[in-house]
Amino acid sequence: MGTSLLIFTGFLVIAIVLGLLLVSLPKVLAPRHRTKKKMQAYECGEPPIGNPWVRFRAGYYIVALAFVLFDVESVFLYPWAMAIKKLGAFGFVQMAVFIGILLLGLVYAWRKGALEWV
Repeated sequence: MGTSLLIFTGFLVIAIVLGLLLVSLPKVLAPRHRTKKKMQAYECGEPPIGNPWVRFRAGYYIVALAFVLFDVESVFLYPWAMAIKKLGAFGFVQMAVFIGILLLGLVYAWRKGALEWV
């Protein structure tokens, strides 16, 4: 027990020191010549048009989060489909409950108007 704790502590100390070193090293080594041109927004080599701080509706972010949520959750369907014969009825019921919870979340988001663009 003592050696494993010592190894864990060593890894933890190395990770903290390395993290702090990698975060602070650019502040020491990076050049600090701020010019007006360097501080401009860069848009693929073209001069920027308009104000770069454009407000987006929160609905766009909510739709994006819902997409990521359902996209990631759909990844769990593939291993389940590959192992459905081994899992049997119990595995089928578990996945039905899982999909049911996802559908409840989708219906909730739909009723709240989170999926509306206007």
